[in-house]
Amino acid sequence: MGTEHYAVLGATVVSAYTVFGLTGFGAAMVAVPILVQFMPLQFVVPMLLLLDLVTTAMVGMRNWSSVSRPELLRLIPFMLVGVALGTTVLAQVESRWLLVALGLFVILMTARALLSASARAEGVANGWAVPAGVVGGIFSALFGTGGPIYTMYLSRRLPQIDAFRSTIAAVILLSALVRLAAFASSGLLQQEDLLRSAAIAMPFSLIGLAIGSRLRRVISADAVRRALLLFLGLSGASVLCRGLLMH
Repeated sequence: MGTEHYAVLGATVVSAYTVFGLTGFGAAMVAVPILVQFMPLQFVVPMLLLLDLVTTAMVGMRNWSSVSRPELLRLIPFMLVGVALGTTVLAQVESRWLLVALGLFVILMTARALLSASARAEGVANGWAVPAGVVGGIFSALFGTGGPIYTMYLSRRLPQIDAFRSTIAAVILLSALVRLAAFASSGLLQQEDLLRSAAIAMPFSLIGLAIGSRLRRVISADAVRRALLLFLGLSGASVLCRGLLMH
């Protein structure tokens, strides 16, 4: 990877983890669509996983006592199934179709967020832990973007904001640990330059995390949300076009 690519990597990681510091999730949704423009998806996802392990542990486990353990126990078995399926696909499926799937996923998530902006979230039954866990696990393994899936489920199960924030952080951290084991067994962590790239990117992720944590005190959540949705829509379309034009 050339010097200019490392510059783009640093800027992208700072931006992605600034969003994470502001919102508590979303780093991969920002970083992956940009980084796959010049790095293989099979390289980008494991690299971001290593960054997520550090940043999520720093942020998410401060309020372990507020975590809903029943929800964790419901999600984890199905998350394991999803991660296993997603890791298999990531290691074996051609990059072109993975990029197409990523582009469509980002566009659909953006459209859903726009359409549901004024909708009132209603509670859901325990059984929804099955699709939430499996689908969240698949997208976590494929693109590092399972956070929105888990958020859709937990926001309808945990109306108390402290319990929701603590539980979603715990879910994302546990997902990262499960993916670490799955990626190690599949050989995805043994790629050349992966650890070096993650080591270079790590300081930028911590800088972004610090910036986002500071900005959260002065920037409204609505302003962040609008800017993020605009960016995600454009980046999703870009990735989709790249996948469709690959030979």
